[in-house]
Amino acid sequence: MNGKPFLDTNILIYAFASNDPRSARAEMLVSAGGAISVQVMNEFVDVCRRKIRLDWRRIESALHIITDLLDPPLSLTAELHRNAVTIARTHGFSFYDSLIVSAAASAGCDALLTEDMQHGQNIGPVTIHNPFR
Repeated sequence: MNGKPFLDTNILIYAFASNDPRSARAEMLVSAGGAISVQVMNEFVDVCRRKIRLDWRRIESALHIITDLLDPPLSLTAELHRNAVTIARTHGFSFYDSLIVSAAASAGCDALLTEDMQHGQNIGPVTIHNPFR
């Protein structure tokens, strides 16, 4: 990997999860810096409340850490949306995964760190890496 990576939601979730074997690696990845999108932040909050059942104080504290360590979140734009539609149609990804790939490319990241997509797959300038392999 060259340059800064784009971190998918699962990286952030594991960084703040309790008793997960992936947490130490995820914490290291977040601490090293990178890019995220507003979509990633939205998904993070949703999973923290719905699945992990964190209280709002802990979620807000985690968001503060995330925004301190990572680049400012990339906003959803019409261009990002159009590119995601093309990625979904061309590669067969879900639309929301395609938005993540589109955001990674738009942020200038050559690596997308996630465990939700095929490790080693290239989509334009972005290569998917599963950091937990």
